[in-house]
Amino acid sequence: MEQNFGAYTFDVAYDNSIFEYVSAEGGTPNDNGTRVRVLFFDDSGGSNPRSNMSVTFKAKADIVSTNPTDFSVTAEGLSNNDRSQEYDDITTPIKKSVTVEPNYVDYTIQFNYSGNILVDEEKTMELITKSAMGRNYDHVKMTVEVTKKPSDSATVNLFATTRTRQEVDLIQDGWGEPDGYQLGGKDVEQILDIRALFSEVGAYTIKVSLLDKDSSDAVIATRDFNFNVVETATENGNNNEETTPPEGNNQGTTGGTTEENIGNTTNPENNEQTQTEEELPETLPKTGTTQYVYIITALAVLSCAYIAVKNMKKDK
Repeated sequence: MEQNFGAYTFDVAYDNSIFEYVSAEGGTPNDNGTRVRVLFFDDSGGSNPRSNMSVTFKAKADIVSTNPTDFSVTAEGLSNNDRSQEYDDITTPIKKSVTVEPNYVDYTIQFNYSGNILVDEEKTMELITKSAMGRNYDHVKMTVEVTKKPSDSATVNLFATTRTRQEVDLIQDGWGEPDGYQLGGKDVEQILDIRALFSEVGAYTIKVSLLDKDSSDAVIATRDFNFNVVETATENGNNNEETTPPEGNNQGTTGGTTEENIGNTTNPENNEQTQTEEELPETLPKTGTTQYVYIITALAVLSCAYIAVKNMKKDK
């Protein structure tokens, strides 16, 4: 139920290692670095009351990992629109849990090599996975599949060596333990030294994918690579340091960057679900360093004040 207020003072405590204060609406703000106080007083005698207010923060630019945190909201000096009745202070903080993450960058996959690829002759390559700011995964598995070859009898081997100096064929076994490996963070670059062997002359396509074992092998990133195998070094081959994927086959994940405004009245047509003070969400949609987090569920706070007043009347 909407409640108009002629006066209030809200305090919003926040983690200044994660957030920077930006602005506030609905009163006179004061930021001391860890708490924003918003003071409102209607000096018109009740003709200009308020039923909502909001405070805007933004995530700091140097965030490189997941940061769960809470905003805490308290209030005092609450009164009705003409200030003829005062309401109980909200001394038990209303907490809003949020999780802030960096602006993630898609993972890219590439093969590096030089010169032509000769039939039945080992070719040294590098298989590189990289991202300037990679989303964190605990259990990743790399799979490698030959999707095109000159004939059914043609074979491909891509040998890589593990930390324990065990040689594996990526075509047969992929890369990583059965339960996967960790991947993510700032400036990720995983380089696998490869010995490639192609049994026949002709065109090959190899598909490399990164799968998230914790999400039923959901695809993190995938890319198709074309290889042209020739008989002799004088023939026209790839001779590229990085192979070119077929158009339309690049895929990857993107870090979510969304905005959330929790200060004003919720519009069900623009949100997946409405939220009341009794059902505060556990997390806010993840946001990047350039996006804003709008905090203070003013409508919920005002509802709390209204409930407090109703209880106070019952006690009397």
